[in-house]
Amino acid sequence: MTTAALIVAAGRGARAGEGPPKQYRNVAGTPVIARTLRRFLDAPGVDRIVVAIREADRALFDGATAGLGAEKPITVVAGGAERAQTVLLGLEAMAGDPPDRVLIHDAARPFVSDAVIAAVIAALDDAPGACASIPIVDALRRAEAGACGPLIPRDGVWRAQTPQGFRYGPILAAHRACGDPTAPDDAEVARRAGLRVAIVESEADNFKITRPGDFARAERLLLARAGGGRPSPGPETAMETRFGTGFDVHRFGPGDHLMLCGVRVAHSTGFVAHSDGDVGLHALTDAVLGAIGEGDIGRWFPPSDPQWRGASSDRFLRAALDRAEARGFTVVNLDVTLICERPKITPHAEAMRAAVAAIARCAPERVNVKATTTEGLGFTGRGEGVAAQAAAALRGPAPGGEPLK
Repeated sequence: MTTAALIVAAGRGARAGEGPPKQYRNVAGTPVIARTLRRFLDAPGVDRIVVAIREADRALFDGATAGLGAEKPITVVAGGAERAQTVLLGLEAMAGDPPDRVLIHDAARPFVSDAVIAAVIAALDDAPGACASIPIVDALRRAEAGACGPLIPRDGVWRAQTPQGFRYGPILAAHRACGDPTAPDDAEVARRAGLRVAIVESEADNFKITRPGDFARAERLLLARAGGGRPSPGPETAMETRFGTGFDVHRFGPGDHLMLCGVRVAHSTGFVAHSDGDVGLHALTDAVLGAIGEGDIGRWFPPSDPQWRGASSDRFLRAALDRAEARGFTVVNLDVTLICERPKITPHAEAMRAAVAAIARCAPERVNVKATTTEGLGFTGRGEGVAAQAAAALRGPAPGGEPLK
């Protein structure tokens, strides 16, 4: 019996606040979708994975899953505008080599356990469908004009989660016949088709990241699991924001372009540098390393090492960010100032901002690129080169789980 996992990842996550779709944002340094895929890559009983994403998000997906590894086959397909459409497209993608069973799971539930996955699979021995669910324990009331209305009986009431597992043939047929792109979940699609969907008790940690506060909740859960401090009532008791600065300079030399903040800018000269000479990315790299107390760019990428000759500087910034993320830090903001008389930076500033955001895998709103001159003073004023200064703010776990006072 073969089992495939279908990870639903085409949603926009508007309720999660500003930034890229929630599945591509970091939790303790790792994108949510990478954490979710890791759960199914590691889960016994899952043979292969299909991920349904928004076509326009392919670069985000590739960046978020770079280095994840593929112990099991992973297929990426385009999703639809609504969840039910996305699921149907994912199921159709399996039709050429159909599995016996399929687990349909939200990309924004990164903490599903092996035990819950195994329980849903096991339930399919006795029913065509199974839904991971949580029993309701709180009192339920209907709101009336902003006040408490009557109680709603909670006997037999469960909160549906994912994975929702099904025998492949029946759920494919149910989705094909449904015709309702707004169907709330796959258990409802199956129920409408007359399929029995068993309830499988799930776990509270298998929550769906939906609102901005859920990211802090997820970080607290990971911190507690890692033993990095006692679980706390709020993220401020276990997390802190750290700052770093960076500075770099390169003189002009032979060439016909400059690399500045990841953007190729046509110019009458190039840079004299061991790498591509991107002063903006070099300064940002130092700022990130400074924030986490990990030395500087020269320590990590010494100019005496021939492997860095002509290297693209996005590699340096990405490596510094990877180091920060490995320690549980995420980007709050990155700010860089380019100091030069020429070339003019303003026409390229937005492209530079977008390039830095892509390298950092963060929203462009968290990046700022600006420029200034030295009013004709010094080597930049004489048009001999370009300098850059940068600042980085990163949020991550405080040493010992306690913030600095």
